[in-house]
Amino acid sequence: MVFTIIIVLIVSLVLVGIIVNAVQQHKNKIENDRRAELSKLKTIIDNTETALLAAEQIPISQRLIFILQRRILGAMKAANQLGDNTTGANDRIKNVEGSLKTIDVNRPPPSEESFQLPQSDKQVIQFIRGIKTMRALLRSEFKKGKIESRVFLVEDKLLERLQLRANVDTLIRRGESAIKNNQLGSARQCLEKAIGALAAQPSPDEFIVARQAQLEEQLNNIETSLKSVNSRDVAKKEESERNELDELFAEKKKW
Repeated sequence: MVFTIIIVLIVSLVLVGIIVNAVQQHKNKIENDRRAELSKLKTIIDNTETALLAAEQIPISQRLIFILQRRILGAMKAANQLGDNTTGANDRIKNVEGSLKTIDVNRPPPSEESFQLPQSDKQVIQFIRGIKTMRALLRSEFKKGKIESRVFLVEDKLLERLQLRANVDTLIRRGESAIKNNQLGSARQCLEKAIGALAAQPSPDEFIVARQAQLEEQLNNIETSLKSVNSRDVAKKEESERNELDELFAEKKKW
């Protein structure tokens, strides 16, 4: 009888240990999932805040700023529900909610004429990277069903235009710099790339047509200069060869 009781106790302890271990593993899994989700939400907030910081130098619409701010607010609220009092602090949530109320989404977007390419190459890279990031975030919000198709198409088109202008103007700047340094081959490559980027646009407008005409004229000038340089090089080579032949067949002096 005693032996039976001991066996039952041992089995009971083993079962209790298994149950406790299973419960602990389940708690650990829930906590790990919570931390992973919080990490994801923090990344969303950080990336979106970085995009908004870049937006200060990029002429984008107030509607896009509203979309990005709302994305941050959604991540903060989700973090708050997961018990994160830092990322999802009530004060931070209230600040973002207040900022959203001050944004006039119906204000017309800045004119494209206000676009100015940054001066340094580093700033240009950051500028283009910022546009690409905003397009990615906009697409993400659209896939989640948080943006209407009409709004997405309009905002994405505006960003696409800015990206095109930044790329084309950068190539033009590099081409002009190459021309000043008498690097005509490099200048031609830059202008050809810019023309190709413009030609790839399905619906050319006044800006694209004007830029293409400007670039093609510059390219023609470079081609003319290159032909002139090549002609001079050929002439110099022929003259050098004639001099060598004259020297070779010249009457040798007698000493």
